[in-house]
Amino acid sequence: MQRVYHFEAVNKNNINQRNNIVDHLGETICEMADSSSLSKVISRGELEKHGTKDSTWVAIDNVVYDVTKFLKFHPGGANLLKQYGGKDATADFFALHRSEVLERYERLAIGKLDGAGGDAAVSWSELSPVPFAEADALGPNPTPSPYYTESHRKFMLAVREFVDREIRPIACRHDDSGKVPPKELFQKMGAFGLLACRLGPGPHLSMLPMDLPGDVNPEEYDYFHEKIVNEELARLGTPGFIDGIGTGLVIGLPPLAVFGDPEISMRVGTECLSGQKIICLAVSEPQAGSDVAALTTTARKSACGNYYIVNGIKKWITNGAFADYFVTAVRTGGSGMRGISFLLIERSEGLSTPKIETAYGGSAGTAYVIFEDVKVPAANLIGEENQGFKIIMLNFNHERWAICVGVIRAARTCIEECFKWANQRRVFGKKLIEQPVIRAKLGSMAAMVEAVHSWLEKITYQMNKLPGMQQASIAPQISLLKYITTRMSLNVSENAVQIMGGRGVTKGGQGQFIERFQRAIKFTAVYGGSEEIMVDMAVRMATKNFPENARL
Repeated sequence: MQRVYHFEAVNKNNINQRNNIVDHLGETICEMADSSSLSKVISRGELEKHGTKDSTWVAIDNVVYDVTKFLKFHPGGANLLKQYGGKDATADFFALHRSEVLERYERLAIGKLDGAGGDAAVSWSELSPVPFAEADALGPNPTPSPYYTESHRKFMLAVREFVDREIRPIACRHDDSGKVPPKELFQKMGAFGLLACRLGPGPHLSMLPMDLPGDVNPEEYDYFHEKIVNEELARLGTPGFIDGIGTGLVIGLPPLAVFGDPEISMRVGTECLSGQKIICLAVSEPQAGSDVAALTTTARKSACGNYYIVNGIKKWITNGAFADYFVTAVRTGGSGMRGISFLLIERSEGLSTPKIETAYGGSAGTAYVIFEDVKVPAANLIGEENQGFKIIMLNFNHERWAICVGVIRAARTCIEECFKWANQRRVFGKKLIEQPVIRAKLGSMAAMVEAVHSWLEKITYQMNKLPGMQQASIAPQISLLKYITTRMSLNVSENAVQIMGGRGVTKGGQGQFIERFQRAIKFTAVYGGSEEIMVDMAVRMATKNFPENARL
C-alpha cells in the first residue's frame, strides 16, 4: 500500500570456542604479516623451496601465502596444511573452503606467482556473471525492461556496496551465534538512509538529513527501489540476522505513520528511521495465530480515561526481544474483528520480552511479549478505537510483498551457489555440471525463480500505479504470489541440497547458504499468513464478483 505518512518532509560449544580462537589468532598473525608485499613476484621455483615446517608457503589462485606461523592454528591440523607447502593448493583449497576464507587471511599473502594471469575473482559487491544470479535487467549485461531505470541500477550498486562493507562482515557470525544485531549497525543503516528506504515511497524519505543511496531523488523513489533493498539484504543468506536488522520496522512503523497521532508519529518515526530506537509489530498470540480476529490481549480504559491498562501475551514477535516500541493489536471492545484497536506501547514497567528460540536463529530477536497491567497513554491509540482490524489487513499487503521479494532473491542466490559448486566439484572423473541430472535440477530451479520473479515485477509495477487504498484491489494477487513463492522455494531448497550433498545440510562451510535457506524456508510458508489461508482468501475474494450468468 502506498501510504500517506504523518511525517513532515565433538561438542558444539567447544567447536565454536575453537573457531573463535582460530579467528582471533589468525587475525593476530595477519597483523604480523607484511601487508605491502602483493607487488612481489614469486617464481614457482622459489615457491617450491618453502615446503618445510620452518617456512611453509602455499599458492592459491596465483597468490602466495606464508602460512608458517598459522600451521598450529589451522582448524584441520598442521599436518593437513603442511602437505601443501611449496605447492599450488588451489584445487584442493576450493574443494574444502569458500572463497571468503581468503578474505579473512589476506594479510598472509606475500606475493603473486610469476606469470599469473586470468581475470580477478568477482567480489561479493560486484554484479555476478553466473547464470541466473542476477535479474536480467540489472545484471552485468542488462536486457531491456519496462520497469528499471538508471536510477535503480545506481541505487542497487550503492546499497550492495554498503551491505558488503558494513553488514556482511558480521552477518554470518551473528546468525550462527544467535546474537542480536548491534545497535551501532542500526545507526549506520539509519545514517545511510537504508532504514527509511525500506518503507517504500513517501514523505518520510525527506524527513532525515541524508541523501538517499545512489543519490536517488526522493521524488523518483518507488517500490522497485524498495524491492532492491530487500533483495540486497536477502543476498546475505542469513535469514535470522536479516530479520533482526529491521523486519520489525518494516511491519511495525507503517500503522503508526499512517494512522497515528502526527506528533507521536513524527517523534517515534525520527527515532526509528535514524536507528536510535527499534520498533516492532505485536499481533500474533498463542491462542490466535492466523485467526487475528480471535486475539485476547485486552486494553481497558482507566477510571480517569487518560490511560489504557494492557494485559495479555503476544508470541513470535520479530525484534520483540530488543524493541523499544511495540505497535500492538489489543481488544478494546467485544468479540471478533470489530473489537480490535491498535496501541503504540513503549517498553515500560510490566512489559517483558523473553526470547523464543527458533530454527532459523536467534538474531531475529523473536520473543514473547508479555503485558502485565502495562499503563499506556490514551493518546497512543493508533486510528479509531475498535477499528484496528482494517489496519491489520491493509498492513498485510506490504508485508507479504516484502516476504516474497526476500524469498525470491534468496532462491536466486541458491541457484548461483549451486552453479558455482557444480562447475568446481569433480566426481567420478568429471565436473558435476557434466551430469544431465544436475543440469535438469538447475534448469528446474531457474525456471521457477524466473517465472515467480516476473510476477513479482508485475505486482510491484501495479503497486507504483495504485495509490493508497486502491492497492487493496491487488490483495488476491499478492496472496497468490506468496503461495507460489513458498512452493517455489521448497523446489529450490530440495534441489539445491541434492546438488550440494552433505554440504547442503552442514552448518558453515561451502554449503552454508543452502543449509540456512532450507532450515528457514518453512517460516515464509507460515508468517505473514500461512499459504493455505493465502490461497483460500484469494479465491474467496476473486469469487465475490463472480458473474451469475457464467455457465459451462
